[in-house]
Amino acid sequence: MITTSIKVDQVLDCKGDICPMPVLKTKRAMEKLAPGQVLMMQCTDPGSGNNLASWCEHTGNELIKSESSNGVFTHYLRKK
Repeated sequence: MITTSIKVDQVLDCKGDICPMPVLKTKRAMEKLAPGQVLMMQCTDPGSGNNLASWCEHTGNELIKSESSNGVFTHYLRKK
């Protein structure tokens, strides 16, 4: 069980998806958020952390935190 004190505005389930789908789905979800809102994305792709960090660097969005538990990677992203 993952616990966090980050206020999440939307949850995106990308479990079972492989690159590049988690990043593409994250991009689409982030486009619908207002600036400052937070998306929690969960996936099983072990490369997702590096991919999202690179995507955030290019888009100006913020990767707040990444964590993993039992093969599920959870990423928190704040829209710029």
